[in-house]
Amino acid sequence: MVLEATMICIDNSEWMRNGDYAPSRFQAQADAVNLICGAKTQSNPENTVGVLTMAGKGVRVLVTPTSDLGKILACMHGLEIGGEMNLAAGIQVAQLALKHRQNKKQQQRIIVFAGSPVKHEKKMLEMIGRKLKKNSVALDIVNFGEEDEGKNEKLEALLSAVNNNDTSHIVHVPSGPNALSDVLISTPIFTGDGEGGSGFAAAAAAAAAGGVSGFEFGVDPNLDPELALALRVSMEEERARQEAAAKKAAEDASKQEKGDEQKASPQDTTMTEGASAGASEANNKKTDLTDDENALLQQALAMSMDDPAITHDVRDTDMSEAAADDPELALALQLSVEDSSKDSASQSDVSKLLADQSFVSSILASLPGVDPNDPSVKDLLASMQNQSEPQQKNEDKPPNEEEKK
Repeated sequence: MVLEATMICIDNSEWMRNGDYAPSRFQAQADAVNLICGAKTQSNPENTVGVLTMAGKGVRVLVTPTSDLGKILACMHGLEIGGEMNLAAGIQVAQLALKHRQNKKQQQRIIVFAGSPVKHEKKMLEMIGRKLKKNSVALDIVNFGEEDEGKNEKLEALLSAVNNNDTSHIVHVPSGPNALSDVLISTPIFTGDGEGGSGFAAAAAAAAAGGVSGFEFGVDPNLDPELALALRVSMEEERARQEAAAKKAAEDASKQEKGDEQKASPQDTTMTEGASAGASEANNKKTDLTDDENALLQQALAMSMDDPAITHDVRDTDMSEAAADDPELALALQLSVEDSSKDSASQSDVSKLLADQSFVSSILASLPGVDPNDPSVKDLLASMQNQSEPQQKNEDKPPNEEEKK
């Protein structure tokens, strides 16, 4: 790595307002200056870079050689554009600033951006070049903007006067679609003196070419080992966090599944027991209902067959059970029995009246339209009298005679 102190001479003349370089000549120049300053400071921690302007009211040193990149970039904002470029004065002031550098071991280099016509004579520029060569100051020239043969000739003469062992370079950048900084990335002005360029320059060149640097996280560990290490550590922490979160989620899911299975098994057992108990109760109820239905069916059959013994026994049994359970029901049954005895007595009285032929004849004679002497009426009365006589005999018989028989 080259230990170097660099002064960059910026052209801020009126010609920088032209838009043949996107977005303008001055903005394209500012982007290229920022890249060069970054490459110089990153290639060696002890490198220093200074910036001055060559147009306006005069040459103005914005920043003396320093390694603070932020200070260098800040000085580029708010620059005024106007006037004409004074190339000779700018180079001489830059040489003076490098002469007063703090570290005398640093090699001296001046980078000049010439984007406007050069008004100085060729001999004057050659004299300045020889003076730079005498003081071991290298010179890099970026020729862009005005394509003038006289300008190119003057700049080539200046370069030939200062060049020593190919340490100085000149780059002609024509206007076109390519940005000024993209063209300079692949030139010796940006990459260095035959050393293949620094890591910053290589990364910037790969990015400008649209390629992939091939480094992890897009950062070259040789260029910025601390940033690469920080990115790697943060990536590993994020990966570990994601793995821990996934493992925790899997454990929670397994626990939830086990809990659901344990809750489901007692419920299944309870449901099975309830179903079996319900089935047994249903079977018992069905058996009871079947027994009751069979008993009722037997009673109905016995009553339909007019079996006096069975009917009488069933009735006596029902009446005795009812009387034992409910006194009021027993009283009602007793009254009904008395009513039936009264009905039988009334029936016997009616049969006695029918047996009286004179009474029946008088009743029939009193009825309108009925002739007691009609043969059919006489036959009906005779048959009724025949039926009532056996009943009357049975009722009139004394109980002793019935027992003897």
